[in-house]
Amino acid sequence: MLWIMRFSGFFSAAMVMVVLSPSLQSFPPAEAIRSDSHRRLSTSAHFFDKFYFRKASVFRNANECRLPELEKSSVCDPSLVHVAITLDVEYLRGSIAAVHSILQHSKCPESVFFHFLVPDMGLESLVRSTFPELKFKVYYFDPERVRNLISSSVRQALEQPLNYARNYLADLLETCVTRVIYLDSDLVVVDDISKLWSTSLGEKTIGAPEYCHANFTKYFTEHFWSSSRLSGVFTGRNPCYFNTGVMVMDLAKWRRYGYTRRIERWMEIQKTSISRIYELGSLPPFLLVFAGHVAPIEHRWNQHGLGGDNVWGSCRDLHPGPVSLLHWSGSGKPWLRLDSKRPCPLDSLWAPFDLFVHSA
Repeated sequence: MLWIMRFSGFFSAAMVMVVLSPSLQSFPPAEAIRSDSHRRLSTSAHFFDKFYFRKASVFRNANECRLPELEKSSVCDPSLVHVAITLDVEYLRGSIAAVHSILQHSKCPESVFFHFLVPDMGLESLVRSTFPELKFKVYYFDPERVRNLISSSVRQALEQPLNYARNYLADLLETCVTRVIYLDSDLVVVDDISKLWSTSLGEKTIGAPEYCHANFTKYFTEHFWSSSRLSGVFTGRNPCYFNTGVMVMDLAKWRRYGYTRRIERWMEIQKTSISRIYELGSLPPFLLVFAGHVAPIEHRWNQHGLGGDNVWGSCRDLHPGPVSLLHWSGSGKPWLRLDSKRPCPLDSLWAPFDLFVHSA
């Protein structure tokens, strides 16, 4: 388990204390489950010359971990914790660090199954070489599925089709997977992921840390708020901002109530409306559908905004309270700042999970 000591001052030094877990029990390695072979392969001949990661340590389950309920390793085993993360070239280094952090802090790392959403199937072999015993499956997400629905945003990175892949998890993942934790690629987990997995959603479809002190009106345009036809969607709701980079999702309910289509409908309204109704990429459609209907999760599970909230070069301190997940949302990414020799103090908390090997 890892404790993060509080930081005094905006530019104070970061401190981490790691306490080793009890002795771990060894289980036979599980093979990665491959996705359909006809999906698109990598088109870059020099892909692996650009990215090289050292092999991660092998992490084993503790003695008290729940035994698999199926004799053969399967994505449908009910004893598994399911985690979905996107993989692409730009954020690959962050995604690998996120996986590494989850394994390192999990009491039952062999019981975590990763679902990787990719625009390029060439990434599968890289994951396998970095985490040889990882339980995972790769899913090809076709950018054309959402390209015509995406509107321009305040930051170009927010316009990338893969940002919208989370909307389609219920379609992409096997129907036997009825719950999943979705995580962005620019974060690290410093607590046991099973604690987040066990969060009760009650009657809700998604759970996330909410921030009701935030000015919710700023996420939509004046045109939206001036139209009762549009803004009336929040009638009878108490909408609060939540960050979609950390969510627990009930996929059974999602499929039952057709939430993918509801999100797409708001994206269509944005594209066809005389005036824009929002400016911030993939977040507002989620808010339109779910804000006010979110199961609250402790703030410790999303210490977000560490990237600077779209202000290049700005550094942030932690929010008050305990920390289970550090999230570099915003334009500043820790691997870029560390490489440029201009890191923020908290970037040193991301660095221990980085497996990237710089070329000579």
